[in-house]
Amino acid sequence: MDYRIGKRFSFDAAHHLEGLAPGHKCARVHGHTYTVEVVLTADRLSEPGFVTDFGDLAPFSDFLDKHFDHRDLNEMINVPPTSELVATHLAHWFIDNLEPLIPGRLVSMRVAETPGSWAEYTPPGRD
Repeated sequence: MDYRIGKRFSFDAAHHLEGLAPGHKCARVHGHTYTVEVVLTADRLSEPGFVTDFGDLAPFSDFLDKHFDHRDLNEMINVPPTSELVATHLAHWFIDNLEPLIPGRLVSMRVAETPGSWAEYTPPGRD
């Protein structure tokens, strides 16, 4: 693929992680301002010269706002809400629900809990 674009989104949510060592701070309920970055690719551009019009990604923003913003992630997804597994969950939603409607193709989904730490999921065969 020759072209790539990225777009960042954010939401605020709480979570906790089970199975950690006693006293681990992430075992307690706590919150983050999450940043989600999607990277899309295409081998040719759609008119007027886009991989995907950034406006066409609005349904993903709406999904985050409705299902993740100001929520407890432990109640929203069926896996431990680590950044890695949240990225995987969001990538699968994107591929299933939005990718069929846009010209670009998802390459990776990155989720950051803080400005200095992130996790990235690349669906099989898309690197």
